Amino acid sequence: MSKYLVTGGAGYVGGVVAAHLLEAGHEVTVLDNLSTGFGEGVPAGATLVNARIQDAAEHLDASYDAVLHFAASSQVGESVVNPGKYWDNNVGGTLALLTAMREAGVRRLIFSSTAATYGEPADGPLTETSATAPTNPYGASKLAVDHMIAGECAAHGLAAVSLRYFNVAGAYGEFGERHDPETHLIPLVLQVALGERESIAVFGEDYPTPDGTCVRDYIHVADLAEAHLSALRVAAEGEHLICNLGNGSGFSVREVIETVRKVTGRDIPETVGPRRAGDPAVLVASARTAQERLGWTPTRSDLTRIVTDAWNFARAQRS
Repeated sequence: MSKYLVTGGAGYVGGVVAAHLLEAGHEVTVLDNLSTGFGEGVPAGATLVNARIQDAAEHLDASYDAVLHFAASSQVGESVVNPGKYWDNNVGGTLALLTAMREAGVRRLIFSSTAATYGEPADGPLTETSATAPTNPYGASKLAVDHMIAGECAAHGLAAVSLRYFNVAGAYGEFGERHDPETHLIPLVLQVALGERESIAVFGEDYPTPDGTCVRDYIHVADLAEAHLSALRVAAEGEHLICNLGNGSGFSVREVIETVRKVTGRDIPETVGPRRAGDPAVLVASARTAQERLGWTPTRSDLTRIVTDAWNFARAQRS
């Protein structure tokens, strides 16, 4: 049994990863100030420490085998109007965490990164060597953290893996998406199915894709969690490994909407508007590095499975 600190473990992905760690027999402490997370999002059996990431040094000691770092501000739109929050929370908070880890002698880190580091790519599937050109402070802050981690590995021997997620979706039992405000497509369409939203907006239907709408790579949150446990096993002293996590293929906006119709049996009205600035036609990951280095392959890639799990969670939250 190992002991892990999960920062941001009251959030969507952090909570699912914490649950997987507990199921694997490990001891888990969640550090989260609950500013965007939920107390009920912390799985039973984990210890919750209500604190900011900047105060990690007060709660980290040599008894921990590794840190899994999810604590971050993550709203793209908010980052544009309030960039200072993102430099403070994401960059400043991670700098404080890296310092605390070095001082405590904790030498393994798994970092929750993002495809937003790539910006608006012209082609794909994206590999870890694709150009990084973030188009908003959120993506820029995550890329800055990746650079910080690389420096820490080179200078102080940290063993680190950055996992760059594409579109995380689905649910894992009682753990699922409940962002406020919600910006992700699948939970937004499910809100229409639940009668909480009148229609779903489709931004652009003239893209060079089979049905004219944007195509995105969706990964089930449980597959994502398993990648984190694999990353813990392969993290090597002095190395900063970066892995994209995705299915390697994508689903269009219209495919998602139609799948929600089939799964829920509900009518999903659409409104069609112009393209949004900065939306690439296709954003799909190559997960070859994760397959080769982590021994990881997603097993829940079917869109119906992803939507069904998200739908079951959404209904349970409102019952």
